[in-house]
Amino acid sequence: MPIEKVVVFVHGWSVTNTDTYGGLPVRLREEAKAVGVNIQIKEIFLGRYISFHDEVRVNDISKAFHAAVKDQLSDIVDDGIRFVCITHSTGGPVIRDWWHHYYTAEGSEICPMSHLVMLAPANYGSALAQLGKGRLSRLKFWFGGVEPGQGVLDWLELGSAEAWDLNTKWICNGGSWIGPKGVFPFVLSGQYIDRAFYDHINPYTGEIGSDGVVRVAAANLCGTYIKLVQETPKLGLGGNGEFIANELIIESIIPAPKTPLRVISGKSHSGEDMGIMRSVNEDQGDKQSQATVNAILACIKVQTNDEFMQMCQQFAVETEEIQKSEKLEVEKRFFLTPRYFIHDKFSMMIFRVRDNEDHPVTDYDLILTDGPDADPNHLPEGFAVDRQRNALNPETITYFFNHDVMKGSEAVSDEAGKVVREALKGAETLGIRIVARPDKGFVHYLPCEFTASREMLEKALHRNSTTLVDIRLQRVVCKNVFRVDKMTDPVQPIDFKETPPGDEIVH
Repeated sequence: MPIEKVVVFVHGWSVTNTDTYGGLPVRLREEAKAVGVNIQIKEIFLGRYISFHDEVRVNDISKAFHAAVKDQLSDIVDDGIRFVCITHSTGGPVIRDWWHHYYTAEGSEICPMSHLVMLAPANYGSALAQLGKGRLSRLKFWFGGVEPGQGVLDWLELGSAEAWDLNTKWICNGGSWIGPKGVFPFVLSGQYIDRAFYDHINPYTGEIGSDGVVRVAAANLCGTYIKLVQETPKLGLGGNGEFIANELIIESIIPAPKTPLRVISGKSHSGEDMGIMRSVNEDQGDKQSQATVNAILACIKVQTNDEFMQMCQQFAVETEEIQKSEKLEVEKRFFLTPRYFIHDKFSMMIFRVRDNEDHPVTDYDLILTDGPDADPNHLPEGFAVDRQRNALNPETITYFFNHDVMKGSEAVSDEAGKVVREALKGAETLGIRIVARPDKGFVHYLPCEFTASREMLEKALHRNSTTLVDIRLQRVVCKNVFRVDKMTDPVQPIDFKETPPGDEIVH
């Protein structure tokens, strides 16, 4: 007997019309009947929410979604029918925030959502968000002159506190939220750029490793959390009374639970021609979007943990094949030499620096190193593609790495056998050096380093993935911050304006 499913669509950022869903809702309902998938689409709901007002934040939208489910889907939910949610772009984080907030605590009731299928989700944010709502509104292909709301943009900026919190909870949950009594989550993403959408002033719209808005690494839920803690300060051996704390020590490395990621060939973020959602045509004869429809149906069909793990493996194999076939994009130009775009795999690392008392450290140099001498000059040329410091949380910096440059890659040749790029050796190790300020005074920080190692390179950099690196420095407090002096008789006033920090610290 077919399984009945209700499908709820949730759109992305600054959308003002449900036409953003394209023909996907109709196509999905028809193909669920036609292709022999053991499901029946009972109802389809087209979500619409407000994200283009500054006061609206992601958690506000998730609260409103919770109310909408209770108000408008209560009859279905009360009948024991759980819904499938299909999201696009910011819709992914919105529904994840709702799911995590209401249905992951100890003793929570079973979530009314059984499957979460996210198309191009900005799970770790978008590099475009830092451009600001004014500049984004001028990208008319996406925003049509509508300014996206600042509250949502704050969440979407890479390294935001809200995204960090949501993703660390997800990574550290150990997979307990996944399953028949939990939710089955999936990520589908494109990695192609619709050149008609490219904005020459904003090169993020043509960024390799992304779909023009969201990086594949930022969409993927299979991230990693690494916590590095600075050793306790101790007196140096020089006999000059100076304290040192040279070493950063690994406290934990936690991989996220396995989640299916499927890169869809030839798809970009938005648009009627290549958009991963919008370009789907109602006509079942439309072959260009068949892979998207098939992937969604395959996700909805999953009912057990074993089937979920099989989908992880199947999507991994298919993604590898797609990324291999799309490695080299050749743009042929009339009377001009062809233009080559090499679609390498990429990784993101988001570094957050705080001290052992959880105070943000906002003034620091972060230096990456390689080789036995831990030298930053030994890292491969072109390994770091982009770097962003979060505006509201300046203790957080996001690096975008070319994974294939960093880990090595075979030579890239065109169809005629012409070598477009020679084979790349890659880095041997990866190290992290932190020089934080203030570096002297009554309260300060000491420089420290995680010596370049193969382990860090392997554990921190994964293709199509994001790693959160939580660095905790030791806050050095000098004893002279507070003194108790015996009162003299008669009382003599003591001027302590010029008190030096001294050479003793509080332990």
